[in-house]
Amino acid sequence: MTEDNPKWLRLILGVLPAERVRLDAESLEAFSHDETEDLQAFPQVVCVPESTQEVSALLKIAHAEGIPVTAAAARTGLSGGAIPVQGGIALSMERLNRIIAIDSANFQATVEPGVINQVFHEACKEQGLFYPPDPSSWGSSTMGGNVAYNAGGPKAVKYGVTSAYVLNLEVVMANGDILWTGANTLKNSTGYNLTQLMVGSEGTLGIITKIVVRLLPYPKHAFTLLAPFSSAQAACAAVAKIFQAGVTPSGLEFMERDAIEWTLQYVEGVSIPTGPEIQAHLLIEVDGFDEEAVLKEAETIAQVVEEAGASEVLFAQSAQERDAIWKLRRRVGEAVKKHSIYKEEDTVVPRAKLPELLAAVKRIGEEYDFQSVCYGHAGDGNLHVNIVKGAMSDADWEGPRLKQGIRTLFKEVVAMGGTISGEHGIGLVQREYLDIAFSPAAMRLQRNIKNALDPKGILNPGKLFPEA
Repeated sequence: MTEDNPKWLRLILGVLPAERVRLDAESLEAFSHDETEDLQAFPQVVCVPESTQEVSALLKIAHAEGIPVTAAAARTGLSGGAIPVQGGIALSMERLNRIIAIDSANFQATVEPGVINQVFHEACKEQGLFYPPDPSSWGSSTMGGNVAYNAGGPKAVKYGVTSAYVLNLEVVMANGDILWTGANTLKNSTGYNLTQLMVGSEGTLGIITKIVVRLLPYPKHAFTLLAPFSSAQAACAAVAKIFQAGVTPSGLEFMERDAIEWTLQYVEGVSIPTGPEIQAHLLIEVDGFDEEAVLKEAETIAQVVEEAGASEVLFAQSAQERDAIWKLRRRVGEAVKKHSIYKEEDTVVPRAKLPELLAAVKRIGEEYDFQSVCYGHAGDGNLHVNIVKGAMSDADWEGPRLKQGIRTLFKEVVAMGGTISGEHGIGLVQREYLDIAFSPAAMRLQRNIKNALDPKGILNPGKLFPEA
């Protein structure tokens, strides 16, 4: 650090020790990207606070000097939300990683944003408690990122997404003010719901430094089924029939043939039918506290999907086999990325519309000359559409025709009563399509909220909203 550095950088050294103000090339590169496509933008510095007070002090400097601040931790996002597109400060939350309390009497917990989802899940499980949101990246994604993007995951079909569990948040505002958004209670009808305003706000309204969540009793029994279909359309159509039979699965995942075949190359110890006659699978799980009742639900589902066109339904015979099947599902996104550069569109529709959505994806792909591989949380109508680059030229990949194809798809999704992101957020890559989901009046209202809470526009700039 020298006198040649800007004033704001010298001020930061008055707040953080030098070892937590990172200017080395390796650190800047690490915080220049997330898991989104091949996008990259470098921060000027990576700051690593260890407390709410340090975050507040950093934001006071950034606010006074007009310096962009992009919060990040694990950087597992798929919408470019953690990429510091306007430089400035990459605010690493990695050291705010404490599980402050697990309150088994009140079925709630308080954690810091850098806590890894799976670590928290397992800590709760040790006390017989259950935190259901479990995105596919749960082994590395953090609670702060999950809240900022309202993460879902396989369990959302029965238990709901992150927003259903957040009771209260400690947030540092753009000017450095520290506030709690709500109360540690199951009911709260006191003023505006600031907690839910922050959930899903993608780091554009404030920096989350503590999270209070509600918990559930941990289900004692679970059964996992794998149903192969000769038609992807038939697999999608079977989803609504399961619910119509009176069963709510704790997980209901759809995987197209290519998604499974590509993933099997990277996951050992999993054997599932992948013959040419099989075009898709449904991965289904039921859970609960009464083993006989849960088994009966599993048997009902097996009957429903067989009547809907599934061939022989496979039951996981052990916890190891169950874990292996779920490992396969959780690694699909990684396998697609290894296979080819891709763009992932996080579409969601009312679940009975899932066959119509899949048909639209394939029809639009033919019209605009792109290949897609689809998988996702079928139980809540959330289909991840992976558009793979393959042999497509760079000009076509980045050109207006592909963007028009994606816009056409999103318009059809919204016309079905759906929207353009179920759990990945808008971030950088989807912001140009936000006008499809919202009216001009709704867009104005959201911009007004952003301007009121962050008048200088320093918090995660260049995200969420289309360029004015």
